[in-house]
Amino acid sequence: MPTSNQLSEANFRSLYQRLRNTAPGATSARGALDTLTSERLLTAVREVRSGRTISLAAPVNTLAGPDDPEPAEHRLTAPAGGVPKPGGGLDFARDRFAMDVHGDVNSHIDALCHVIHNGTLHGGVPAADALSPDGSSALSLDLVRDGIVGRGVLLDIPALHGLPWLEPGSHVTAEDLAAAETRQGVRVGPGDILLVRVGHRRRREERGPWDAASARAGLHPLALEFLAEREVAVLGSDGNNDTAPSTTQGVAFPVHVLAVHAMGLHLLDFLRFEDLAPVCAREGRWSFLCVIAPLRLPSATGSPVNPLAVL
Repeated sequence: MPTSNQLSEANFRSLYQRLRNTAPGATSARGALDTLTSERLLTAVREVRSGRTISLAAPVNTLAGPDDPEPAEHRLTAPAGGVPKPGGGLDFARDRFAMDVHGDVNSHIDALCHVIHNGTLHGGVPAADALSPDGSSALSLDLVRDGIVGRGVLLDIPALHGLPWLEPGSHVTAEDLAAAETRQGVRVGPGDILLVRVGHRRRREERGPWDAASARAGLHPLALEFLAEREVAVLGSDGNNDTAPSTTQGVAFPVHVLAVHAMGLHLLDFLRFEDLAPVCAREGRWSFLCVIAPLRLPSATGSPVNPLAVL
């Protein structure tokens, strides 16, 4: 969990090209979801033993803070003022919700059209042709309209180092991921939904919010080679997967560029593992059925999401 180990622009370009050449989802319109076959889904169903479900999302944030200056808006629209009609009878409570999907607090999924790199989307799709004020005509959230269901694997990196969380600026290496596998007695494999805990959510809950855009723990770009070798289908974290400050010269979000643009990985950002991790540790099992059901927003670049671990 070092805090330095910078990657030069030239080394980043080389890494990007290696992943474009080797990652299983690099040339597919569905990206890495191709690795999550029906056979692997059926195998994942056998992970269910107790039938217990645990949410992997954080409560939606509606309070302004240093990491969320424009929080989600939720208000009751009826009855007026929250007061039912006088005299009784039938009435309905109604509400309205709005949010910035790709913020630094709320749990969300990134569609494959989310990252624009050198004027293109994943697979070389020209961004100017796909994007409009109405959304994206290619690689949008519609790719996952039927949800993502597969074997989830949680790797707890702070626990590996005997810590409650990784401090902002720390990054997770491929060696950390492999060491966490060994410690936890689990192995990440093809089609898995890999969830990497850095402790961002616990730190926020215990220490309060901070400017996460400027300082947060995440993966080192070179760790993406581990994911390509294991043929991971989806990557999620309780941070936004990228370290801040960036570990790559000249690239602000190298993990997003490599994962979404080069590898075709849907990303799950700002999840919450504080309910799941203790259960996994107590039961000595770190894999489970994972169910991800985004909102059905056909041309969207992302969606709020409430993934479920089914144990």
